[in-house]
Amino acid sequence: MERSVRSSVQLPPHTVLPLLGSADENLRLLERLLHADIHVRGNEVTLTGHASDVALAERVLDELLTIVGRDQALTLDAVERSVAMLTEGTHDSPAEVLSLDIVSRRGKTIRPKTVNQKTYVDAIDESTIVFGVGPAGTGKTYLAMAKAVQALQAKNVTRIILTRPAVEAGERLGFLPGTLNEKIDPYLRPLYDALHDMLDPAAIPKLMQAGVIEVAPLAYMRGRTLNDAFIILDEAQNTTPEQMKMFLTRLGFGSKIVVTGDVTQVDLPSGTRSGLHVASEILDGIDGIARIHLTSKDVVRHRLVSDIVDAYARFEDAERSTGPRPVGDGPRRRGPDHRLPRR
Repeated sequence: MERSVRSSVQLPPHTVLPLLGSADENLRLLERLLHADIHVRGNEVTLTGHASDVALAERVLDELLTIVGRDQALTLDAVERSVAMLTEGTHDSPAEVLSLDIVSRRGKTIRPKTVNQKTYVDAIDESTIVFGVGPAGTGKTYLAMAKAVQALQAKNVTRIILTRPAVEAGERLGFLPGTLNEKIDPYLRPLYDALHDMLDPAAIPKLMQAGVIEVAPLAYMRGRTLNDAFIILDEAQNTTPEQMKMFLTRLGFGSKIVVTGDVTQVDLPSGTRSGLHVASEILDGIDGIARIHLTSKDVVRHRLVSDIVDAYARFEDAERSTGPRPVGDGPRRRGPDHRLPRR
C-alpha cells in the first residue's frame, strides 16, 4: 500500500491570484482533477496524499506557474489540458505546448492546445508538405491557417492560397447561378471564417484583390505552378487520387503545402477511393513530407464533439467486425426520460 506524504510549495506572491483563478475557480478544478488534497494558505500550497499523486500535483503546479510566469492568462481549459497531458505520461511540457504563440489579433492569440496539435504545428515548420488527418474539431484547418498568416506576416511567403474540392457541386461550377464568387462562396465559407479570426476583416478584400490571398475551388488549381506560397487544401478526403496528384504537383519553389482532411467523412461517390487515403500510402517515408494524426483527444470544440467522434468510431469498428446492424439494436445508455405523461 502506497504511503501518504505531504509536500509544501511556496508560490511567488504575484502568481497566487492568477494561479488560483477568479473566485478560486482554477483551484476548485484542480481539486476535482487531482487525487492529492490541496490546501492553500497565503502563498503556500500544501499537498497531501499518496506519493505518486503528490508528485503529479507538484508537476502540474510547476507547469501552471510557468504559464503564469509568461504573462499568459491561465484559463480553466489550460488547467484541464495540463492535467490531462501529465496524467497521460507525456514527455512534453504542457507549458511549452500551451504557450506557443502562432498569431495574435486584438488580444486573441492562437496557440496549440494539445501535444498532437503542437506536433502538427512543428511539422508545418519543419516539412514542405504536411498531411493533417483527424476528426472534426481538432484544429487541422484552423492551425494551418494560423501558420499561413504567420508565414505571410514574416514575409516567408508572398501569398496564401486556400482551396477545397466543391464535391457537392460536382466541380461543375459553371452550371450554378450567379458570379464566380457567389458560386463558390458556400464551399469556401469555413476558410473565410478562419481568416476573419486572424486578420483585420477590412483588409481581407484588399489582400484578395491584390492576389495576396486567394480562395478558390480545387478545380481552379490545374495547370498552375505555385511559387513562394503557403497552400492549404482543406477537406482533402473528398479529392480523387487524380485530383490529389494534380494538386501536389502544383508545388513550386519557396512554397509549403498543408493538406487537411478526415478520412471518416468521405463524400465521394461509392466505389471512388479518397485521394487523401491513397496519397498517404504512396508518399509514406518520403523526406520532406510529414503525416500527423489527430484524434478525439485533440478536439477543441465542445466536450460533446469528442464524445460523438468516439461513439461513431466504436459503431464503425463494430460494423466492420460483425457486419451492418440496425442502429437501434443492442444495449445503449439512456439519458433522463423526458416523454410527456399519458393522458
